[in-house]
Amino acid sequence: MIVTGSRSLEASGRLARLFAELQRECSGFLHTTVPAEPTPELIDAAVESGRKGGTDTVIAIGGGSVIDAGKAVSAMLLQRHPVERFIEGRPGFLEHDGRKVPFLAVPTTSGTGSEATCNAVISRIGADGFKRSLRHPAFVPEVAVLDPELLCSAPRHLTASSGMDAFTQLMEAWVSPFASPYTDLLAFHGLEYFSRSFLKACSDGAADLAVRGDIAYAAFLSGAVLGNAGLGIVHGFASSVGGAFDIPHGVLCAMLLSEATRENILRLQLSGSGSHALRKYAAVGRLLTGRAEAGTEEGCMLLVQELENWQSLLDIPRLGAYGIGAGDAGRLAGVTRSKSNPVDLGPESLEKILLACI
Repeated sequence: MIVTGSRSLEASGRLARLFAELQRECSGFLHTTVPAEPTPELIDAAVESGRKGGTDTVIAIGGGSVIDAGKAVSAMLLQRHPVERFIEGRPGFLEHDGRKVPFLAVPTTSGTGSEATCNAVISRIGADGFKRSLRHPAFVPEVAVLDPELLCSAPRHLTASSGMDAFTQLMEAWVSPFASPYTDLLAFHGLEYFSRSFLKACSDGAADLAVRGDIAYAAFLSGAVLGNAGLGIVHGFASSVGGAFDIPHGVLCAMLLSEATRENILRLQLSGSGSHALRKYAAVGRLLTGRAEAGTEEGCMLLVQELENWQSLLDIPRLGAYGIGAGDAGRLAGVTRSKSNPVDLGPESLEKILLACI
């Protein structure tokens, strides 16, 4: 089964060439499209089609939603229950046994790092919506192909929003209380590659394979570290806000990151026990701005300023553009959680972040 998005790969002509190659080299294939973030219903329908067609391998070529969908189909073809029974936090939750068919991931955006993770995010948007994971260590793709040429046609807004997701994952894993020397090495390595090429990828370097390769590598590392160190409050909001409102995941990360970082730094400073995380935030601020001489306090300030600059430069919208008003902030803050944030944020802090982004 080939899983793709609904338009881009076909418009590029690559899908037709792939189909021609498959017709020569294999006994048969199916094609499933993923127009948006995958829902339980989309996964169940694709699985039913795959079973009828005798699918024994799944290949996903696309952005994070496409790769998550392919990963979920691979995981569910050998199961007898609907996918929702295996999604964390849903009623009647069942532990998955890890049985799956082989899965290959070919990302065409640099964002989620799903090509390196063991989970697939499944969503249902609405008042009672959710955005949660189907997860097992066996779900890491057997093969991930990072080809910068596939990334060059991504438009500026998609490059920006998906890139901000990758950056958020790298930084949240970097400052996580569950970070280790292993994740620190990979996270900061990813931040170095990201910082030297992100703005180029969003501007005059969009067609440069070396630039796109840097961002692809950074996104891959973001997937590797998130599974080992966890993620912070921005991804906590991605679950609560993203389940209630139809906002692309990368856009939501881009909208919230500067204010969430500002509040984290403030609360760490006030706690008197956050010096380690503050030093880590400052290191990112020095990296992004080239101000190697900056101390901890100045480095933290530089980081927040640079994130605000990115929001302006990249035309990142605000929450209000997606129908979120001040009256929603308290309710959303009340259902937002993150066990891997570097500091415990109370409901007041969470509401403050949301209000500042509306």
